[in-house]
Amino acid sequence: MSRRRGRQGGEDRPDPGDPDDPDSPHNRHERHTAPLARYGWLARWAAEAPARWLGRRSSVGQDLTGGADGLSYLRHLARGNRVQRQLSFEHASPDAPVVLLIHGFLGTRGSMYLLERRLVEDGFVVVSFNIGPLNTRDIRRSAFLIHRKIERILAESRGQKIDIIGHSMGGLIGLYYVKKLGGHLRVRKLVMMGTPVRGTWIAMAGIATLGLLSTSSWQLLPRSRFLDELAQGPLPQGVEISTIAAARDWVVPLATTRLPGASTVTVPLGHSSLVVSEDVYRRLAAILRPAGGEPRAEAPADPAGPAADQGQADDDDDGPDHSG
Repeated sequence: MSRRRGRQGGEDRPDPGDPDDPDSPHNRHERHTAPLARYGWLARWAAEAPARWLGRRSSVGQDLTGGADGLSYLRHLARGNRVQRQLSFEHASPDAPVVLLIHGFLGTRGSMYLLERRLVEDGFVVVSFNIGPLNTRDIRRSAFLIHRKIERILAESRGQKIDIIGHSMGGLIGLYYVKKLGGHLRVRKLVMMGTPVRGTWIAMAGIATLGLLSTSSWQLLPRSRFLDELAQGPLPQGVEISTIAAARDWVVPLATTRLPGASTVTVPLGHSSLVVSEDVYRRLAAILRPAGGEPRAEAPADPAGPAADQGQADDDDDGPDHSG
């Protein structure tokens, strides 16, 4: 260490430029900036996350649209599981079967309100079920409940097939029914919207808040035993399976929605937008309609929507609720 003699007396003082002096300006600066350098990778990782998860097609406009759709989704989710009952299947036909809506994890029938209203106004016959508060139970159990109620629908409508639209985890319920419970004999088309076929780490939030109260939270984790079981075996013949995925989906990233053998549509929106966006609806309707693509005869629309029923909401053993 180099030293210099002070102005008064013979006192030796460290050279301010000495690299071995812990109190030199250089070393003090290093001590203050070292933590920033050490954790700088974290800041870079966070800054690059949108491009890494969502791709280069992201834009501020899409973010704003996704935010507005998310607020709309939450507002309708608050409608809960109360629906208006209209027991009419007169508009159903082999080429235009009943459409079953299955909402996602922590969702309600109300969360599918805008999608249901558009389908009804477009002449589709739409049904939905109460599959428990916020849809947090075992996915297998929900699929079995759907199996029983679909049999009731087909008996009442005198139909042979049904179409299923599942949002998020609702798509897994539909897929399990089709692959594991003989649903391929009852389903004409299965459309999975933002469905975590390969799991999603956002399920950790459900585990943190609900823990053992929600079996499905654990089933939604990547490489869960349930998802490994569901992935076994090819897709059954006779069912048209489609996925509609959102490129800006933070809940279910695009890569986790891929299902080999299914046709895929990707939109530059977010998770909630899949059941809110009118553009997504047009793509969905094109999948459901017969090959001719002509609109069906218009069925009476439900002006009040799923929240209109003032009676008691169905429990798991009641029959289906119908709109349209």
